[in-house]
Amino acid sequence: MHCLAAQHSALEQIQARVGTFWSRSPLNHLANDTDERAWDEPLFGVAAGNDPLFAKIKADIGPFYWLPEEAFALAFPQAPATADELSVLVWILPQTAATRADQKLATDFPAERWARSRDFGEKFNLALRRHLAETLTAAGHPSVAPELLPQFSRQTSERFGIASNWSERHTAHIAGLGTFGLSDGLITARGKAVRIGSLITRQRLPATPRTYTGHTDWCLWYAQGICGVCMRRCPVRTITPSGHDKNACFRYIRDVTTPYVQKTFGTDFTPCGLCQVDIPCEDRNPVVRRKSG
Repeated sequence: MHCLAAQHSALEQIQARVGTFWSRSPLNHLANDTDERAWDEPLFGVAAGNDPLFAKIKADIGPFYWLPEEAFALAFPQAPATADELSVLVWILPQTAATRADQKLATDFPAERWARSRDFGEKFNLALRRHLAETLTAAGHPSVAPELLPQFSRQTSERFGIASNWSERHTAHIAGLGTFGLSDGLITARGKAVRIGSLITRQRLPATPRTYTGHTDWCLWYAQGICGVCMRRCPVRTITPSGHDKNACFRYIRDVTTPYVQKTFGTDFTPCGLCQVDIPCEDRNPVVRRKSG
């Protein structure tokens, strides 16, 4: 009982640290003339390092995909850890109402606020990963954000095409924070208009319970056979009843939206996100709302 109480106390301290960084960091900013934050208050979840879903996802995606203990060993090769010694922290950064409102009006290219959230907002997310990893490591809990590892890279999955060594969407799913939609986006309690960060730490923390059983339970299309609004939001129809054409989506972002925002707004990174707004799962879990309403 004492050990469990200590784990909950440690988790509360980590959550408080994330919240403080979110509220005080000057990087949580769209770098525009309105002095507004890039992100609403984050959601937080934890997955056990030995959760069997990590191995299942690796088997599905490919051998290049990292288990938590594999990513941890890359950062701390002299002191590797077993899976049951690790916890995986995950946070969800929801888009603000102003950013979502602007993006709803966009049809072919992302709105300026959205492009800025993808650029300056993700720079904040990178800083949060570093801050949390460094703070926990200094406190005696070696920690690493997989996306900050030099070995992190884009990969090709034989089954799914474009992939990488570590998926923060899949990690958030394991940590009880959401399920996937028709467009491959993660539907969270704050909807699909979000970005995600994650970190592996050498300490045992209480895992967040998953309130779903299937990986698409919160998508109206899969759960109830209705909706499909994200199909109409995609300007190049990369989303169909069969799912999401990642290669066509990637080409549109690389060849069309990225040059557009670079020239128009002077921002970097690769934004689109049109399928994440003006849809029932934009800022909520629509299945819960429909059942309660």
